[in-house]
Amino acid sequence: MIRSYIAIDLETTGLNPKKDRIIEIGALRIVDGKEEGEFSSLINPYADLPDSVRELTGISAAMLEAAPGMEEIAESIKTFCQGLPLLGHRVIFDYSFLKRALINWGGEKDWEKDGIDTLVLCRRFMPPQEKKNLSAACGYFAIENGKAHRAVSDARAAHNLYQALWEAYGRQDPKAFAPKPLTYRIKKEQPATKRQKERLHDLIKYHKIDISVQIEHLTRNEASRLTDQILSRYGKI
Repeated sequence: MIRSYIAIDLETTGLNPKKDRIIEIGALRIVDGKEEGEFSSLINPYADLPDSVRELTGISAAMLEAAPGMEEIAESIKTFCQGLPLLGHRVIFDYSFLKRALINWGGEKDWEKDGIDTLVLCRRFMPPQEKKNLSAACGYFAIENGKAHRAVSDARAAHNLYQALWEAYGRQDPKAFAPKPLTYRIKKEQPATKRQKERLHDLIKYHKIDISVQIEHLTRNEASRLTDQILSRYGKI
């Protein structure tokens, strides 16, 4: 059993790391099976917060407006995670968002980590008829998660779930509980060009669009997608 790791969970604006952004990071530093540190921060995504995400998490747009951007906390979260594998429920989801953010906004050229996925362990060991999402798995093992869909609480739930899975099934297949390399490839995205920003400002002003996206924080791909969406819905100037 791996007794030292970073239990991590993210809340995001959606499910696609290429299009969506992080709004909250929660992480626990576990050393020899015990919590030795906690990292928790809301993140300003400089983008719209879908109503479905607000209802699920309880995080509001006003809360995010006052939060730091990813570029402000990138060094802190990178340092917090240093030297240990990541653990999470479907950990590749959290890893892909965090790696993309650190490369785009944190100045990293690459960020390689090993990971332990409690969802994979649940699918491997729990009865087939049982649901395997984090809430259901915690319920199956009588693990309390008082603030589901908030990052630190879900990170702690994943940590406790890993411990419970080991106690129940670890001696059947110890290798299943070892960290494995996480694979997610990404190239650094370039910021939007001056021309892209000017065109967006012109379109928004001309069509009198109320938009919460902060254009100065868009990448080239994001600016192109937003321009296409405006043209498709409102037309040209």
